[in-house]
Amino acid sequence: MKEITVEELKSKIDNNEDFQLIDVREEFEYETSNINGTHIPLADVVLEKDKISRDKPVIIHCRSGKRSAQAIMLLEREGFDNLYNLQGGILEWRDTFDPDMEVY
Repeated sequence: MKEITVEELKSKIDNNEDFQLIDVREEFEYETSNINGTHIPLADVVLEKDKISRDKPVIIHCRSGKRSAQAIMLLEREGFDNLYNLQGGILEWRDTFDPDMEVY
């Protein structure tokens, strides 16, 4: 499974690179804090796969990296090969860039 660090993600954001960010956490988690990704809960990721790009890098994240890894495994079975797991998830993002971010 391909992975990306929070530092690499921030660089992509800062450089306005063309990629898609998907947040697979639950609704209440997304409402508590998010980093502007498209919200598709893990339970819906296969049902909503048409919302996920196949022609540019897609970075998938959750709270810590476990659910996003599950999402990637499910989507790879559907033929996706452009997916990256955000190492450490939003917890790592908070610890590295935004210590005041509220995370469930």
